[in-house]
Amino acid sequence: MFYPNEIYEAIEKIDIQKLLNNNIQGMILDVDNTLIDHNRILTDKVINWVNEVKEAGIKVYILSNTIKKRKVEDVSKKLDIPYIMFAKKPSKKGFIECIEKLNIKPENICVIGDQIFTDILGGNRMGMYTIYTKPINKKDCSITTTVKRPFEKIVLKKYVQKKGDK
Repeated sequence: MFYPNEIYEAIEKIDIQKLLNNNIQGMILDVDNTLIDHNRILTDKVINWVNEVKEAGIKVYILSNTIKKRKVEDVSKKLDIPYIMFAKKPSKKGFIECIEKLNIKPENICVIGDQIFTDILGGNRMGMYTIYTKPINKKDCSITTTVKRPFEKIVLKKYVQKKGDK
């Protein structure tokens, strides 16, 4: 439940063609430390990558746990994609809402985020394809996330060991 299907250094490094080859038709993106850094900077690389995803015909939605409307709204506007905030991931509620809005089966949706216990766990619980991206910033703003990071490192280390055993 905690292992992603793939790990990437950054969101813009994700191979869009590989997603299409895996029949991915929809995408759910996290905001904090996945799309933007602590200073709310959305890089041109990320903007271009999201535009390429949309041009490839993949529908995109933002699903964020943030309660800061302006932050997620700014990202949504810049990327021209809809959003759901205060999702309480890994709760299924926000993911179900995204499935309904995207009108795509869960197995054809990819969830991308920087947190194992919210993004990856939530996506896996829904039967979605999950991709973990390393956090943009090393230091987290949220104390909750800071507390979870050491446990995530253990999960990721086991994931890498398991992949190496094949």
